[in-house]
Amino acid sequence: MKKDLHRYLKEGREALVWKLDGLGEYDVRRPLTPTGTNLLGLVKHVASVEAGYLGDTFGRPFPEKLPWFDEDAEPNADMWATASESREDIVGLYHRVWVHSDATVEALELDAIGQVPWWPEERRQVTLHRILVHMIGETERHAGHADIVRELIDGATGLIAGKDNMPEVDEMWWKAYHARLEESARQAASG
Repeated sequence: MKKDLHRYLKEGREALVWKLDGLGEYDVRRPLTPTGTNLLGLVKHVASVEAGYLGDTFGRPFPEKLPWFDEDAEPNADMWATASESREDIVGLYHRVWVHSDATVEALELDAIGQVPWWPEERRQVTLHRILVHMIGETERHAGHADIVRELIDGATGLIAGKDNMPEVDEMWWKAYHARLEESARQAASG
């Protein structure tokens, strides 16, 4: 079971990072929602979260300081990359987090106990199993955000490279499909 959970986490990580492929610096950073959601910020956030859950929780803190978690850091500092933080910096950080997290997963049994210091006291004690499930959910949730952001940027879709999981239809079909959905939404709204 641990092997399966670990594989799902790894697949989610790869899917998230893959969404950056082929895009320029502007496109990986530009905010595409009112709350600023952007591709590189999603990677930075998930790297940060994973460093905590598969590090601090089990007494194995990630060895690098993440300044966006300092008490005086601005809100949401983990959700975007500054101009001085390169794509290579952020993706490299995520890859180093993977190595650290993978070592935690390999070293511990699924029933190993940890403490999530930022959770309420009554839920703070967890197992590696619970945290792996939590991290798979967190990673896949943000990979889904990245799917939508990437489609907004250049229309690219897909689960993994070379597998878009979409019907094999042409652009005209998509336009007609979109129009049909829009019309259905309008009809439903008008009662």
